[in-house]
Amino acid sequence: MTDMRTPLARARNHGSAKEGNEHWWMTKLTAIALVPLSFWFVWACVHLVGADHAAFAAFLGTHGNGLMMVLFVATAFYHLALGLQVVIEDYVHVEWQKIAALVIVKFGCVALGASCVIAVLRLAFGG
Repeated sequence: MTDMRTPLARARNHGSAKEGNEHWWMTKLTAIALVPLSFWFVWACVHLVGADHAAFAAFLGTHGNGLMMVLFVATAFYHLALGLQVVIEDYVHVEWQKIAALVIVKFGCVALGASCVIAVLRLAFGG
């Protein structure tokens, strides 16, 4: 039996989910935000070479360094989740594997990011 629908009718509901533009923008914005945050992170690492636990905790507790670390971690894990989502969507072709991988990546990034943020806050506030 031949398909009597027009090419447009056949393409409906198989195209863009209208989320690609937002995903692209968020990837670019997080990449731009990571530039100064990465410079700060490298500066902090160089500044803390040879520091003990107490010095590191004191560093995170002063001059907004704890905030900068939380911003760096949160932005980095969000950017990681966005990037891995694109890779999985492009290269995993079995639908259930794609969904499973996306769920694992999302939960993993949230869990690891939250764990890092909690660790930074505990150090910064002396917990």
